[in-house]
Amino acid sequence: MGNIDFKNNNQKIHFIGIGGISMSGLAEILIKKGFKISGSDIKNSKIIRHLESLGVEFHLGHLSSNIKDDIDLVVYTAAVKEDNPELIEARKKNLKVIDRATLLGEIMRNYPYSIAVAGTHGKTTTTSMLSHILLQAKKDPTISVGGILDSIGGNIRTGNSDYFITEACEYYDSFLKFDPYIGVILNIEEDHLDYFKDINHIRNSFISFSKKISKNGALIINGDMENINDLLDEVNCKIITFGTDSNKVMWTANNISYDKKACGSFNLFYQGKNMGKVSLNVPGIHNIYNALAACAAAYFLDIDIEDIIKGLEKFTGAHQRFEIKGNLKGITIVDDYAHHPTEIKATLSVAKHYPHNTLWCVFQPHTYTRTKAFLKEFANALKEADKIILTDIYAAREKDLGEIHSKDLKKELEKLNKEVYYFSDFETIENFLLEKCIPGDLLITMGAGDVNIIGEELLGLNLSSLSTELSTETESIPCE
Repeated sequence: MGNIDFKNNNQKIHFIGIGGISMSGLAEILIKKGFKISGSDIKNSKIIRHLESLGVEFHLGHLSSNIKDDIDLVVYTAAVKEDNPELIEARKKNLKVIDRATLLGEIMRNYPYSIAVAGTHGKTTTTSMLSHILLQAKKDPTISVGGILDSIGGNIRTGNSDYFITEACEYYDSFLKFDPYIGVILNIEEDHLDYFKDINHIRNSFISFSKKISKNGALIINGDMENINDLLDEVNCKIITFGTDSNKVMWTANNISYDKKACGSFNLFYQGKNMGKVSLNVPGIHNIYNALAACAAAYFLDIDIEDIIKGLEKFTGAHQRFEIKGNLKGITIVDDYAHHPTEIKATLSVAKHYPHNTLWCVFQPHTYTRTKAFLKEFANALKEADKIILTDIYAAREKDLGEIHSKDLKKELEKLNKEVYYFSDFETIENFLLEKCIPGDLLITMGAGDVNIIGEELLGLNLSSLSTELSTETESIPCE
């Protein structure tokens, strides 16, 4: 079983960086399973205050003195460096030390029906869809999702059944520490090129992930991907495909139509049989793919098709996934987490079907590595907006080596004859938008950093949601 066995819960576990969205969720699961939990972070937050209310012992700041003698296991995120004083002290005391992904993998092994949702895009949404389906079917699942989901009041839900649902991130090969009953692969594209060498390196990691799925379980995979057979050669479990080509895949959507807000409806087919009509409350073709993956996984778990369809229809989206934040004097303000060219293209495609006059996009590039690697692709994706505003690059885990700047992206967009602006601070952007936007315009703040603050300030919300209040140190890696 490893370090975490729910039947042997008399351990004390310390989290370095407990305020992060994933770390806090895992800490909550463990404390509700009877483990003693302590943790540290560089700032306090609503999430940490919630954990303290459950009995977590919290320490403000990273100090060697936080590593008490009664600690049995120390957990850290990939954002914690080797010179962290708590990490140094834990190793000095010869304590067991594991990273976040290893802990998640060990927690999953306590659940016979664990589902790990992988892919370059769509992990949070598909995990959320599956969560709604299992809740609809009254399966009482434990859920760990990489965003805020209103239906569970946050990013974590601790159930008392054999079902566990989580995202499975490929960054640093984190998902190779899981042995799921069901593995889902939504898509495979180039990303995280500060770790992966190229697309072949990425594909090989997904192949390794597929091989770790239980032989009694299933791989749910997008059958519309190129060279899919190369991914399946060494898979030892059942293979279930989804997509839009009914000649190639097992689960598909026919007779697709969209409402005025670009939400899709379709006839759901499994191996040529019409399973019923699905009407989604989230927009875009990409969410039809996500829904098909969720259907395939749930059906393999013997969930009734009625519960699958009802669960999907109840899902109205996770925070920061085309999230309508509000209306300012006739201007609709939306926030979206898109930080990869494919995601940007999908989001702007949805936006073009949404009622509007002028489509404004305030884009915050995420990491220097990604911006440099996909400079032209970002420009080609962003050109679908009518008017674009660029912020400075959100550094996240990286240091600025002076090799790339948002002004470089501005030049690429200008080559495409786009109206594009760059401002170095949010206040200037807010004042510019207040001057230029008019009733009927659609304004999207876009990125995986803190660009959502702009929309909240414009709307006068003056708040930091759970997703924006997280520690910037421990939660600077999207998949962490």
